[in-house]
Amino acid sequence: MAKPRTLTVVQVVPTLDSGGVERGTLEVAQALVSAGHRSLVISAGGRMVPALQRAGSEHLSWDIGRKSPLTWRFVGRLRKLLAERRVDILHARSRVPAWVAYLAWRGMAAATRPRFVTTAHGVYSVNRFSEVMTRGECVIAVSNSVRDYLQASFPRADMSRVRVIHRGVDAQAFPRGYRPDTEWTSQWYAQFPQLKGKYVLTLPGRLTRLKGHEAFIRLLGRLGLGDREVHGLVVGNADSSGERYAESLRQEVARRNLPISFTGHRGDMRDIYASSDLVLSLSSHPESFGRTVLEALSMGVPVLGYDHGGVGEVLASAFPEGRIAVGDEHMLLERVRAWRRQPVRPALPVPFTLEAMLAKTLSLYAELAESLPPRR
Repeated sequence: MAKPRTLTVVQVVPTLDSGGVERGTLEVAQALVSAGHRSLVISAGGRMVPALQRAGSEHLSWDIGRKSPLTWRFVGRLRKLLAERRVDILHARSRVPAWVAYLAWRGMAAATRPRFVTTAHGVYSVNRFSEVMTRGECVIAVSNSVRDYLQASFPRADMSRVRVIHRGVDAQAFPRGYRPDTEWTSQWYAQFPQLKGKYVLTLPGRLTRLKGHEAFIRLLGRLGLGDREVHGLVVGNADSSGERYAESLRQEVARRNLPISFTGHRGDMRDIYASSDLVLSLSSHPESFGRTVLEALSMGVPVLGYDHGGVGEVLASAFPEGRIAVGDEHMLLERVRAWRRQPVRPALPVPFTLEAMLAKTLSLYAELAESLPPRR
């Protein structure tokens, strides 16, 4: 029986700071190394790099995701790297890095270049710039919603190349019934004493205009009029372009004296979910998947979310009573009030697991690599 081929896989992303794309990159890299393959990640760096390197991957610090003419200097550099390292799979996960990867890959001889994979992580704007995410020899869609969006929005895309591999949650990292330990709880309430004894509504996600923070503020304003025992928690930070918007949210909360606290970026989401009574997902724009929704549900924490995109898909499969019509803030308010009086808990197992996602991704890599000539 032939020995399985050892693969060299390069993933390209803008940064390794925070977010679902970055987390998925790290998870696939760890799985590759665990399976005996070689893993390289190219990004501008970030807080996840030490974990990536500890798990055995190599990281190259290239600012490959910046929207600047200077970024095109990486095309030749990447083409050289792909040839020298005899890379089997080149996997692009964001638009600017995908353009660099595509141009580098296209300029190589077809007989010796790696297989080119893209992952459509988002519901992108419809233009030629975004179309690069459909140019992979295989295009991974992270949900059925993303696949349907690609088909509707990019008519030139070859849908026979698109394969749905749902994102997944690690049930061991987010176990049902988990409770934070005494030390964490003590530190948490020392930092946020206003949360102690309150009914906590948590909105996780980057501070951007699309994530529903203004709807969250309106919700807490209406709840606060009749129930000061409810407290809102905004978990996440703003990127460099969103600081002004984030500050406007903080000022609005302070001006209205609303029971809302901002935590900034946190690395202890499991404990925060476990300390929350209800998690919300209120994005005005359809999410590609809804990772935070799946993580909270995995722990048995109820979720209310707008019923569109990947969030609607996850809720329909795992917690259908958590679906709210998009933008229906009255329905949202009434559901929160009802669940405050009579709590509801998810009863179904979460349908999308990390193990399944990783197995399908590595299987896809192996399938694509079968058509490559032997590396000497």
